[in-house]
Amino acid sequence: MAVAINKDSIKYRFKNLDFLNKHAIFTAAKKGLNVKIFYDFAATIKMNEKDLASLINLSARTISNYKLKNKPFEPSYSEHLLKLIALYEKGEEVFGNIDEFNYWLNKPYWNSKERPMDWLITPGGVDLVIEEIDQLQQGYPI
Repeated sequence: MAVAINKDSIKYRFKNLDFLNKHAIFTAAKKGLNVKIFYDFAATIKMNEKDLASLINLSARTISNYKLKNKPFEPSYSEHLLKLIALYEKGEEVFGNIDEFNYWLNKPYWNSKERPMDWLITPGGVDLVIEEIDQLQQGYPI
């Protein structure tokens, strides 16, 4: 029996990007990502462009300027965006869909006002959230 391919999934929409290891992310980031990936990703994860731009420490206006000039993102912004895409791919896989994953990202940790979403403002924070999801996947409580 054939498995249906969800063409709206992160895995399908960004299948040309390689997230298998840190070296692949570094190599892709060094080249700079096309700004179109930013807009496609924002639409896929149901996040407004201003909020996504803020996560990678840019303004929506700066993103718009990249688009107008047809200029690729600088490596540091590309890396952050790639890590976010990898995170959402993993989150979609573990939680079943983007809506459930977004719900989890915005839910405060136990005895805290801090949410996983709050950690996504740095590439290192994205790595920590990926580690949290790995632990959840292995059955450890967070």
